[in-house]
Amino acid sequence: MIALDGPSGTGKTTVARKLAERLSAGYLDTGAMYRVITLAVLRAGTDLADSAAVAAVAGKAVFAIGTTPGRPAVSLAGEDVAAEIRGPEVSHAVSPVSAVPAVRELLVARQRRIVEDVVAEVGGIVVEGRDIGTVVTPDAPLKVFLTASAEIRAARRSAQDTAAGRDTTHAAALASVDRRDKLDSSRATSPLKPAEDAVHVDTSELQIDQVLVALTELARKRGLLSDCTAGARR
Repeated sequence: MIALDGPSGTGKTTVARKLAERLSAGYLDTGAMYRVITLAVLRAGTDLADSAAVAAVAGKAVFAIGTTPGRPAVSLAGEDVAAEIRGPEVSHAVSPVSAVPAVRELLVARQRRIVEDVVAEVGGIVVEGRDIGTVVTPDAPLKVFLTASAEIRAARRSAQDTAAGRDTTHAAALASVDRRDKLDSSRATSPLKPAEDAVHVDTSELQIDQVLVALTELARKRGLLSDCTAGARR
């Protein structure tokens, strides 16, 4: 079990998926879970400031999240929404939705069940998010907190938006990164922060392959490689 936390734009998703594939482990993107709930809230026309209404939508939402790193599917009411949850509307609304305590309580419980099931099935899992090492799985044998400068993260976000065909500028991406950081770090419930025993890895000047090498070595030192790869041979 590897807990991978950090703010937006540090490369968490790419690194987590590739690391899970390398270790023959399962993969869970907890951020996608908050995004799919946010999409449900937006589709319902719910006021984002109405915590009770947001929680009610979350409690009724029927969604599924895949745990295969090569193709982590996301569906809402049976519809594939993997692309839609990455759009600007959801990105802008996900922080206030994820700050609702009842939403976090609901999803954290589900995340823990998924982790337990996947570990039992394949022997290991890489879980990414913002409160994995501090709240979801505080007993994880390896906790990593990825960081990068705001400028670098904004450049990455701008490149991602451009690749996805969305109009953007570096200034807009930087403003979005700063806004998300403030919202995620200041929320009352499960704020974004590193676990006390997390290993900090600054990805500002590192390529994905370099980050993967570093994390794979950390996993080896913690004795996690054998657990994950053994699950793949069952």
